[in-house]
Amino acid sequence: MFYSVKDNFITLKIKAQPNASRSEIVGLYGEDSIKVRVAAPAVEGAANKELIKFIAKKFKVSKSSVELVGGQSSKIKLIKLELTKKLEEFIEDLNSGREGV
Repeated sequence: MFYSVKDNFITLKIKAQPNASRSEIVGLYGEDSIKVRVAAPAVEGAANKELIKFIAKKFKVSKSSVELVGGQSSKIKLIKLELTKKLEEFIEDLNSGREGV
């Protein structure tokens, strides 16, 4: 499973692909993570910062509420953030295999 929910927070398992032309969610990566292209190089934490900024914007939460809880130097990241209605809809769409993620 690519996410876990505890209290009112969700932890997402993300496969980050740095150096992309733009930041975007590609879809599921296997069954246990989400693939996200990141428009920043994997140098001095730039990709991590861009990933946090992108996730915050995508799910309409503040950057300060998005926390990188694992995988700081790995391509597999664990991101924790508040569970919002927009995020619930995204997970539902992703689980049902709908396009436009």
